Amino acid sequence: MSHARYDFASDNTAPAAPEALEALAAANTGFTSGYGTDPVSAKAADLVREMLDADAEVRFVASGTAANAVALAALCRPFEAVLAHEHAHVCTDETGAPGFFGQGLGLIRLPGASGRIDPAALEQPLSAPDVSYRQPAAALSLTNATEYGTVYSAHELRALIAPVKAKGYGVHLDGARLANAAAAGFDLKAIKELGVDILVVGGTKAGMPPTEAIVIFDRALARRFDARLKQAGQLPSKGRFYAAPFIGMLGSGAFLRHAAHANAMARRLAELMPFPVVHPVEANAVFVEMDDAALSRLHAAGWFAYRFLDGSVRFMCSWATTGESVEQLAVTLRDLA
Repeated sequence: MSHARYDFASDNTAPAAPEALEALAAANTGFTSGYGTDPVSAKAADLVREMLDADAEVRFVASGTAANAVALAALCRPFEAVLAHEHAHVCTDETGAPGFFGQGLGLIRLPGASGRIDPAALEQPLSAPDVSYRQPAAALSLTNATEYGTVYSAHELRALIAPVKAKGYGVHLDGARLANAAAAGFDLKAIKELGVDILVVGGTKAGMPPTEAIVIFDRALARRFDARLKQAGQLPSKGRFYAAPFIGMLGSGAFLRHAAHANAMARRLAELMPFPVVHPVEANAVFVEMDDAALSRLHAAGWFAYRFLDGSVRFMCSWATTGESVEQLAVTLRDLA
């Protein structure tokens, strides 16, 4: 087997963008206060608020899994549950972290095409009677862009959030690929009007060294939030190094510019794809129908790609994906097909 290439395995396999690394280096001077109380963290938080046009609390943490799980723990009590798409990251890829951080909170998995929750699926859990032997819904978790590379419009999110807020429940938005959603046309400034209580802004998949921003719109949830983070092992002592990449990426416009490039690479790959594309290509992912034999031959040819939850094979593009690598992969895929 030739040397494995991970260009399209995930946007996590890409290196960090130069804008993020330059900001890290710039933050690496002198002494400053710790645990996110420093001027670098303050500046990064201001840039996040500016991007969202929102007065919100902002914290920087190491991991998207921790960010999501801590956020859901803030919205739910241990005997309550979170509504989420059945293939959402919180349901399928976080090793029970929401329940662990939330001391037992549950997940109610909902269906919907291409990663978007079917609004009709909310009706039953929202109208279910409270009984002692079942964890009732208390929050909704949404993902934009979705696990299948589709993008909710503000209108579609509002349709899901409105009935949840009418019950007085909380709303979490997993934005691990929020940059890609924004580059696809989703208005980030609309989020504050939608009723989202806690947002996670993905840094890592957007081209930063490991960092995610937790944005708390409901300031009542910010009370003792740092204590919650500290207990969860997510209040880094040298907090400026988690915040600085956001300064580099947001201050330069690279956050959206790089995401637009990743989305464009996915569209190009979809155009060249000889296998059937099974989900709309709206962000930076291409999902195709491919049997095990073809996937094995792809791996043998040196390209790594994952079979995903619905049985399709996923190709992810990133800020670092080149047009040349898209063309090279397409040649290999044509040979396989």
